[in-house]
Amino acid sequence: MRIGYACLTVAVEGADIHNCTLKTASPDRLLSLAGENFAALERMVDYNISNGIHMYRISSDIVPFGSSLAAELPWDLVYSERLASIAEKIKSSHMRVSMHPGQYTVLNSPNSDVVRRAIQDLTYHARFLDALQLNATHKIILHVGGKYGDPDSALTRFAESYRNLDPSVTRRLVLENDGSIFNISEVLSLCSRIGAPAVYDNLHNAINPADETKSDAYWVTLCRETWNSADGAQKTHYSQQNPNKTRGAHSDTIAIDAFLEYYHGLPDEKPDMMLEVKDKNRSAVKCQLCLSRRNQHLLETEWGRYKYSVLERSPQIYSDIRELLKDKSNDNAIVFYQMTEQALAQPEDKGRAMNAMEHVWGYFSTLATPAEAKRYQAKRDRYHNGDASLSEVKRELYRLSQRYQQDYLLGSYYFSL
Repeated sequence: MRIGYACLTVAVEGADIHNCTLKTASPDRLLSLAGENFAALERMVDYNISNGIHMYRISSDIVPFGSSLAAELPWDLVYSERLASIAEKIKSSHMRVSMHPGQYTVLNSPNSDVVRRAIQDLTYHARFLDALQLNATHKIILHVGGKYGDPDSALTRFAESYRNLDPSVTRRLVLENDGSIFNISEVLSLCSRIGAPAVYDNLHNAINPADETKSDAYWVTLCRETWNSADGAQKTHYSQQNPNKTRGAHSDTIAIDAFLEYYHGLPDEKPDMMLEVKDKNRSAVKCQLCLSRRNQHLLETEWGRYKYSVLERSPQIYSDIRELLKDKSNDNAIVFYQMTEQALAQPEDKGRAMNAMEHVWGYFSTLATPAEAKRYQAKRDRYHNGDASLSEVKRELYRLSQRYQQDYLLGSYYFSL
């Protein structure tokens, strides 16, 4: 079983995906941005490998305007060496990647122009995965589209459009249930009709259920029957409801206890699981480590990333985790993350936050110029007096981390939590 995350990798320098406006989208600009994004993708792949993450969703924006303005550009030839390097890392690490076109890629629209653009977009996504020379186990995920007042006709239009797709697309395409239109039962019916696999999304089913008496395990089992050997292992989506936002909004992080309850309720043959969550790789590493064994080394690395965020919320839990990690003989990942979640749930406390920021400042105290020291101290004092936010002080510390190449801090979660 693989666990993965989507598109963005937090707290990894040089891993940002860049785009541009239509006004500045010249051929040279688009090719340049594609090259920058391929370099960022390779950094994300490297991060995933070093952290035991073997599933990843590549951003649809990896080639800006890939299905329109850049459709005829030879980005795959210009950057063939970079793409070959990425492909080799994906294959050698047994990583599984996917892509997920957005809400405007609608194959069952009654508007033929919308359908034409959807086909162009799917062709672009297939072209990118083909450029990596990846087999059909690396998928493109798509929602069915709208019902337009007549669901039967909408499903028929999808099936007709599907038959007109190039095999480079259909061999990768899988369909997902959504949170407001087509439920998992309807998606399974369409998948049976066209011969495509189905991806089950638990949160979408919770807010748009096909049958409230049926469990997640029931639907996962039914979806497995749509996957054949050429498709690879069954793939699912997992997310948790954000308690402070509208129904269907993804949580900021994956709460580990709820995740483990869901995981243990699944059939014995566990599917690959794509996490859809705001903190991306943080939750993927968390869930992976809590299902792993012999993870002490990676857990120590994770503590280095979390430690100053925990310290600024709860010095007591900070001390408790340090004590926990002295035990090298037991699998402490679940307890570690339970304690980390407890700390991060604490409200901001000015005194504790200033204590943590002074620890971080210690990395620069002998490096910073007098002017930089004065600027930091001024922002710290303004925060203390209520005239500046904590994020303002952190931005200054982040700037210093970049200037003095403090990789330990740049790779921490202190600046993003």
